[in-house]
Amino acid sequence: MPALNLQFSDEEMAELRAAAEREGKSLKALAHDAVLGVVSSRKHLVEQAAAQVAGISRELNERLAR
Repeated sequence: MPALNLQFSDEEMAELRAAAEREGKSLKALAHDAVLGVVSSRKHLVEQAAAQVAGISRELNERLAR
């Protein structure tokens, strides 16, 4: 399985460990979930923007298709 090595400052690592402990997760699980959450969120924003643009330009696209 592919892996990713990340580097953090001592302060950042302390914050990550504290967050993992609060959530009852391993540090690895916390980092994994955080990265996938950002990717999923951005994908959703792009899909939303595309739908908005399609809606706005629908009438123009119909006229141009004639």
